[in-house]
Amino acid sequence: MINFQTSPDQYHHWKLSIEGAVANLSMDVQEDETLAEGYKLKLNSYDLGVDIELADAVQRIRFEHPQVKVVVITSLKPRIFCAGANIYMLGTSSHAFKVNFCKFTNETRCAIEDDSRHSGRRYIAALNGTASGGGYELAIACDEIYLVDDGNSAVSLPEVPLLGVLPGTGGLTRLVDKRKIRRDRADVFSTLAEGLKGKRAKEWGLIDDSFPTSKFQESIDARVQEIVDSRSDVHPSFPSPFWERGQGRGPDGTNPSPFVPLQGGGEKSGIKLNPLQVEIKPAGLDYKYVNAVFNREQRYADLTVHGPETNLPTTPDEIEKLGDSYWPLKVYRELDDALLYLRVNEPEIGLVCLRTEGNIDDVLAVDKTLIANKDNWLVREIILYMARVLRRLDLTAKSFFAIVEPGSCFAGNLLELMLASDRSYMLNNPDEKIDVALSELNHGALPMSNGLTRLQSRFLATPGKVDEILAAVDPFDTKAAEEVGLITFAPDDLDWEDEIRVAIEERTSLSPDALTGMEASLRFAGPETMDTKIYGRLTAWQNWIFQRPNAVGEKGALTNYGKPTQAQFDFKRT
Repeated sequence: MINFQTSPDQYHHWKLSIEGAVANLSMDVQEDETLAEGYKLKLNSYDLGVDIELADAVQRIRFEHPQVKVVVITSLKPRIFCAGANIYMLGTSSHAFKVNFCKFTNETRCAIEDDSRHSGRRYIAALNGTASGGGYELAIACDEIYLVDDGNSAVSLPEVPLLGVLPGTGGLTRLVDKRKIRRDRADVFSTLAEGLKGKRAKEWGLIDDSFPTSKFQESIDARVQEIVDSRSDVHPSFPSPFWERGQGRGPDGTNPSPFVPLQGGGEKSGIKLNPLQVEIKPAGLDYKYVNAVFNREQRYADLTVHGPETNLPTTPDEIEKLGDSYWPLKVYRELDDALLYLRVNEPEIGLVCLRTEGNIDDVLAVDKTLIANKDNWLVREIILYMARVLRRLDLTAKSFFAIVEPGSCFAGNLLELMLASDRSYMLNNPDEKIDVALSELNHGALPMSNGLTRLQSRFLATPGKVDEILAAVDPFDTKAAEEVGLITFAPDDLDWEDEIRVAIEERTSLSPDALTGMEASLRFAGPETMDTKIYGRLTAWQNWIFQRPNAVGEKGALTNYGKPTQAQFDFKRT
């Protein structure tokens, strides 16, 4: 079982140090500390364990060190920044693991960009040596890239010429969408195994600058200080389009934050992210607010999210005192951990039935507090984190059915769970009080990867319906929810149990591969962004390529990497 929880005192591969407004995140991969046997993590190559630590470090910087304005990502190994994903690890892993590994590393790099876009930290990639494959992909997730000019160090994406696969963590997309590299130059670079060094790399836009070895650290320090000085009295807030109904991130996936004074943050200390308390049972997971029951023989799970207690704090000071025990932060951390556990440790569970339990008014009260205090640094980070977890659900290769029944609290931020589901079933029983409700968080604070809200994605053909639903003051009962299109089916109490049982049996009888492709195609209607290209286009192609003989067959490039035998390809173009 793979555990996604860690902390800096448990890191094997990264060193996180904080000096005032600067965080140094240094890669020092221990080659024998692997998640599985059969490979060594040489040359700062990484496996999932390395990236779990990186994801944790980025999260902790955001919540525990809000004073940080610049994050420097570098290596403690001489003449090597990062060799990328470990090839022997990929070569010996199952197909499903490879795909989930790439998805998680993509989400980690997107979290870096989310921090930069919405929380204003600048990420500097200080490449003190060669950055190849996933190592360069980590660099281009940063805002600025600086390479040592020592005559040997280069940046490269060698996956196509060396391995017969694609750069799996957004490299191709970020070359052309983010760094705006000319297509012809990107083509040459992506088929050049040895990559490009300082002068040419800068000329082509692959790096921002290069410095000789003797001046490298001095130059990085000077650039970092320049950024810190330029941001000494300001801190980012949500960009206004983020909060305007009908607006999301732009077509290129960006949404630059304006710099305005913000409550809290600055030199103030953050909150501590304590380890999650979870009981892992033979047939499920028990957290404080999230419960999962695995019905393995039927290949589905029941996942229940419990709503908040009544009368939670409403002021920033009180919220900061609660820290990571504040309901919205705690429940979404638990949900995030449960989703990752399901992805990697329960591959045969193909369907997740999402349920909620609690009081709708209590959920709406929390949302009201979040909106009222959105300019507080901690509240802002909590809302941004909620959005990232919901996007993790969107991107999870499992079917999701929302089950709305008596005692449910699908309201506000928890309504997004229902809107994110592939289908929803809401009991139609006039004798029971069963409602769903919206809050201001549903207006755009929790966008999908395509930059739209889930309501906008749902009603692309009838955008006026979104305004109608958001204008509603009262909750929607089953009849009203069905009439406006918020739910899929509304069985009555006589058919309820049979309808749910049959729906589960039918869904779990279908090909999981076909369902993954179908769901990924249907979930992201509307415009494309850099994120949807990475998860929709790149992930789909890599999923296919990882199964092709040219990559993983007996004579494939990935199989024969590092061996004296040379890859042999079937050259029929498909």
